[in-house]
Amino acid sequence: MGKNKLSRFAENATFAHVVQPTFRDLQVADLPYKGKWNSDFFKREAPLVLELGCGGGEYTIGLARLQPGKNYIGVDIKGARIWRGARTAKELGLGNVGFLRTHVDHILRCFGTHEVDEIWLTFSDPQIGKARKRLTSPLFLARYKEILKAGGVIHLKTDSPVLYEYTLEQIAEHKLHTEESSANVYSELVHRASPQEQAVLNIRTFYESMWLDEGRTIHYVRFRF
Repeated sequence: MGKNKLSRFAENATFAHVVQPTFRDLQVADLPYKGKWNSDFFKREAPLVLELGCGGGEYTIGLARLQPGKNYIGVDIKGARIWRGARTAKELGLGNVGFLRTHVDHILRCFGTHEVDEIWLTFSDPQIGKARKRLTSPLFLARYKEILKAGGVIHLKTDSPVLYEYTLEQIAEHKLHTEESSANVYSELVHRASPQEQAVLNIRTFYESMWLDEGRTIHYVRFRF
């Protein structure tokens, strides 16, 4: 393992806003913050928003800066990635941002029933040939339904037409409510969105900017149960 990774893992351990349960921890018990993220972690009541598979946390950070009235948690299994977001949050003095290092498969161990207000899925792995593992598969939708509040919203932003079309199919099959959908965010949706929605959709990760430079199209859908 490279020295950079080791130093980042060590720094993660010093961050009060980074939670890192072990695999064994979540095998034997729920995370202590489950159902108590607002009261025990953020120490304030506010809508709770998750970014699942947050990578370096660029979207988590961007959302937290735009909407300081909400509490944000970026979830990813890669500690070196989370370090970047955690470091940025500390440098910016963002008290409404936390990071959870765990597999997305463990979210029912980490979040209580109807505890979450919104979920963001930003550039998730389309899992070509492995539909069951997609973060909008029936398996994951059932988990989201358990932790989301009534009327809670799911956002998907992706460069993958496969994942976008698959998600639309799942929305139709499960009779979910689509609030917004666009096969091309930057040529269609931003022109009809409100200024606040435009700011949210215009948050761009490092890889998204690179993909746009390559001419890829970005898709978006917002839906709820």
